[in-house]
Amino acid sequence: MKIEIWSDVMCPFCYIGKNNFEQALEKLPFKGEVEVEWKSFQLDPTLDPKETKNTIEYFREKKGFPEAQATQMLSQVTQMGKGAGIDFNFEKALITNTFSAHRLLHLAKKHQKSNEMEEALFIAHFIDGKNVGDTDVLVSLAENLGIDREEAIQAVTSEQLDYEVNQDIMEARNNGVSGVPFFVLNGKYAVSGAQPVEVFENALQQTYKETVSPFKDLSGESGASCDADGCSI
Repeated sequence: MKIEIWSDVMCPFCYIGKNNFEQALEKLPFKGEVEVEWKSFQLDPTLDPKETKNTIEYFREKKGFPEAQATQMLSQVTQMGKGAGIDFNFEKALITNTFSAHRLLHLAKKHQKSNEMEEALFIAHFIDGKNVGDTDVLVSLAENLGIDREEAIQAVTSEQLDYEVNQDIMEARNNGVSGVPFFVLNGKYAVSGAQPVEVFENALQQTYKETVSPFKDLSGESGASCDADGCSI
């Protein structure tokens, strides 16, 4: 069963959604049959990749939020994060353009390490306060996952993976996705937002039952039938 997840590195609800989704998946007997594919989405592609802002400053300048309102909102998100096992550090988080981070995610996908990279990017941004638009930071994250340094430098500083990033973004737009996280379950159902563990668990179970698990025999007792060995009544 394939799960596609559209996400942006600087979206706190994407990190919460990831943790809640993974907690739900751990409870299910078919977790080994689930393939997760992370897809790129940019919440604010207009940001200058050479600049950073702190979170309060960003909300004040970009969203027009008074500082008190932004602080209250971040406090609420921090509490939500604790419920998902995340200790957000918004005071250190640096807002910047995430396109290069998405390039790195697609490089990691080629090495079958996209989930590990997604987690590493979230930690770098929300916990460690690192600039996830900085080449040295991104290359260091790649090296920590065993990806060659020169390959990582080429990936995040050139246009070689731009097509893949833009394809994800276009696919989201074509499907009417305007916010993240956005989960598509085996091409049949969607879950939008950082839902509680129970919602993910129920959605995964329903999707598996309807799209993967064998047909349920509703006839009760066996009736007359034929198989490779002949027919029986």
